[in-house]
Amino acid sequence: MKRQAFFISDGTGITAETLGHSLLTQFESIEFEQTTLPYIDTNEKALEIVRKLNKITEHSGVMPIVFDTIVNQSIRDIISKAQVFKVDIFSTFLAPLEKELQIHSSYTVGKSHAGGDNEGYKARIDAVNFALDNDDGSKIKHFDQADIILVGVSRSGKTPTCLYMALQFGIKAANYPLTEEDLGEMMLPDVLKPFKKKLFGLTIDPERLAAIRNERKSNSRYASINQCHYEVEEVEFLYQQESISYLSTTDLSVEEISTRIMLEADLKRLA
Repeated sequence: MKRQAFFISDGTGITAETLGHSLLTQFESIEFEQTTLPYIDTNEKALEIVRKLNKITEHSGVMPIVFDTIVNQSIRDIISKAQVFKVDIFSTFLAPLEKELQIHSSYTVGKSHAGGDNEGYKARIDAVNFALDNDDGSKIKHFDQADIILVGVSRSGKTPTCLYMALQFGIKAANYPLTEEDLGEMMLPDVLKPFKKKLFGLTIDPERLAAIRNERKSNSRYASINQCHYEVEEVEFLYQQESISYLSTTDLSVEEISTRIMLEADLKRLA
C-alpha cells in the first residue's frame, strides 16, 4: 500500500516535515511518498498547490495526506479547499495551548527557526565549524575544547553524527577513527588518552559495515566481510577494556544516534 504525503509551509517546512515524518513512521505497513513544499507564501503559490493536490486525488482516487504549518490566514483558507486529508499542525496544537495559557500565540512564520537568538545561532555555527575542523582525526590540538569525542572504525557513522549534534544541539563534537593498527595494539592511541572521559564509541553490525564500505571501495580488503568482522570485534573489546560507553548505529537514524549519545553522555543541548 502506498500513499502520498506532503509537508507544506510558508516557511522552511522543517517543522511540518519533522513532525509529519515522525507520525508517518508509526505506520510501517504503508509506503509513503513524501514531498516537502516550503515557502508557499503567496495566494498564487497556494492556488497552484491546491490544483496539484486535487489532480492527484482525481487521478488516483486516494486523497494525499497534507501536514501544514501555514501561518498566513488567506493562504490557510486556500489550502483548506484542497481535496486532501489535512493535518493542520498549528491549529491542532496551538489552539489548546492558547486556551490553557489564556493568551493568543504570535503565529509568526519561521518562529521556531528564527535568528533572533543570536547567541544560540552563533553557538551552533561555531559547533558546526568545530565538527568540520576536527573530523576524522584531521586535527587533535583542539580536543580539549570538545564536549565529546566520537571514536569508532571507519564508516561507523562518526561524521554525520558529529555534524547533526553540532547543528541541532550546539555540541562541539570531534571524532577520531580507530584504525587496524590501533586495534592490533588493543589500546587507546596516545592522543586520546588525556581525553578518555570525553570519549564515546560507535559500533556497527559487520554486514552493514561491509555494505557501506563496498559503496566506497568495492571488492577491497577494507570492505571485505572478514575485515569488517575483525575490526568490529576488536573495537568492541577495546571499548569494554577501557570502560568506554558505546552504541551500535546499525538500525538507528542519525537523529536517534545523536539523541541517545546526548542522554548517555549527559550533554546539555542549547535551548
